[in-house]
Order: sequence, then C-alpha cells, then structure tokens
Amino acid sequence: MRRTFIALLMGVLLLGSTFKSAAEQADGTVKITGKSIAAGVGFSWGNGVLTYKGKDYPFSVSGLSAGDIGITSAELSGEVINLKKLEDFNGNYTSFTAGITVAGGGAGTTMKNQNGVIINLVATTQGLNFKLGVDGLKIDLK
Repeated sequence: MRRTFIALLMGVLLLGSTFKSAAEQADGTVKITGKSIAAGVGFSWGNGVLTYKGKDYPFSVSGLSAGDIGITSAELSGEVINLKKLEDFNGNYTSFTAGITVAGGGAGTTMKNQNGVIINLVATTQGLNFKLGVDGLKIDLK
C-alpha cells in the first residue's frame, strides 16, 4: 500500500511538472476557501479570488471527486498560468491528486481547463480525509 501511494504521489508530481515549464511565468494568483464531503464520490464547494493584472475577481467553485472518504475544509492558494484573457479562467478543471489528511496537513495539485489555463494549488486542510482519485472542478467568475 505504501509503495503504491508513493508511486502515485510521484506520478502527480511528474504530471504537475509537465504542465509548467521553467520558462512559464504566473499570469495571476488564486486564493480559495472551500469544504468537501465524500463517501467514495464527493462534492466540493467554495469561493475564491483571482488576482489578475492587478485586479481581484471573485469566483465560485464546485466539483466532484472520486475516491474520497471524509469531511474536510480547505484553504488553497496558488499560481495561474497561461491565462491570456480573463474569460478563459472560467471552465471545467481536471486534476489527478493523491493525498491524506488527518487533523491537519497539506497537499498540492495541478489542474487544467479546456482553455489551457493551468492552476498550481497548495492546500492546507483540516478534518479527516483519504484521497486517491480524479477530480473535476467548475470555476465561474462572479
């Protein structure tokens, strides 16, 4: 089990590195607060702020996950890459994530939407959660 988890975690890190080359610069940043509840298939919801070209843009987040068990709340922050137009930020993002949280901890993920926008996130979570699966998030600017 431990070897499988380590192999999956390494796969996630390699996947993240393929989305961002050394030459790419962040076009913006995001901060998200949210909650999730799951028993195999989970649902997440929350709100966030995109900082892009010196302005803040609020957005909502909702999504589904597979392979989750638990209840968590999270604060996430990260970089937005390949954002050429504000409207390209909207969309359905997918990622592959592996992680475990007990009482408090952290995890990282890379997500990409249909417009090629990439978000590299680092999360601080609270609660009890075991995760191994594919995620889908919908982001809508308000």
